Amino acid sequence: MFYMYVLENEKGDFYTGFTQDLKKRFVKHNRGQNVSTRGHEWRCIYYEACLDEEDARRRERYFKTTDGRRALRTRLKVYLFKRRKPKSH
Repeated sequence: MFYMYVLENEKGDFYTGFTQDLKKRFVKHNRGQNVSTRGHEWRCIYYEACLDEEDARRRERYFKTTDGRRALRTRLKVYLFKRRKPKSH
């Protein structure tokens, strides 16, 4: 299996990637072994399993587009709403 995944850090930034070993890749992100994600604590908020590597790559590329980000936010609407902190006035 190949996985397309989305991580979120404590600041609310997203990182999208793909891998064949999701658990191992996630550990590498949090150990700072990836230049793009170094310096932050990440959690996996979404993933899709694909039978083919090219399908996983295609999904990763899609979720990096404007339409893909919009689709992801729609899919994670409840999660994203719940994690928002209430504004104080």
